Amino acid sequence: MIADFESFKIELSLSQVEICRELYRQNTDLIRIKKEHVAVRSLVRIIDSTLRLTSVKGFHAMSLRDLSADSGMSIGGLYAYIRNKEDLIYLIQSHGFLLTRRTMLAYTRDIAHPRDKLLAGVKAHVYLSELMQPWFYFSFMETKSLPDQHKKEAIAIELEVENILCAIIEEGIAHGAFRQVDARLLASLCKAMMQDWYLKRGKYNRQQVDATRYAVFIGSVLERYLLP
Repeated sequence: MIADFESFKIELSLSQVEICRELYRQNTDLIRIKKEHVAVRSLVRIIDSTLRLTSVKGFHAMSLRDLSADSGMSIGGLYAYIRNKEDLIYLIQSHGFLLTRRTMLAYTRDIAHPRDKLLAGVKAHVYLSELMQPWFYFSFMETKSLPDQHKKEAIAIELEVENILCAIIEEGIAHGAFRQVDARLLASLCKAMMQDWYLKRGKYNRQQVDATRYAVFIGSVLERYLLP
């Protein structure tokens, strides 16, 4: 079970490095750096810089020269990892997909009671989107202009999150912990509430609502609706 946001933040920083290591191992045909520890460190820099620049000026307005300046890597150094911006999209999306999948499954896998499991899933997603808000915003806002393959991947991860939530709700219904509801529709509604968090941060900042409070609130709404 997720203890608190600060504990989650520490664990996630380690996960990001592991995800970049996994990205490197999966893409040795694209990445021409042979030393893994060097490549992983640079991938973290490239991804962080891309998301930072995208949040300011948008992905399509960002140039590789902008990325070079922000990341502190030379253009030639960048070309050891990507050939063009489409490769960059692939790395950014793959990083986010792997991290989202790993986080959601890791924080729900070993919890027995469906009620606790559902709350853990909601907290994991809200906390992750708080720490990775630029990626979630990027993925949502840029999907429509992505190449078809990347667009399909972006839609797939949205559906995968819903599937995880839906499976937990169906499990709870099957065991009598939750009342009979439309599990798929409720999972979609839950995903929409979680999405609102990373798309409309200004609104919640004005209300002085933090990530923990928002996640607990979604959990309480679901609980009131689901409990017999």
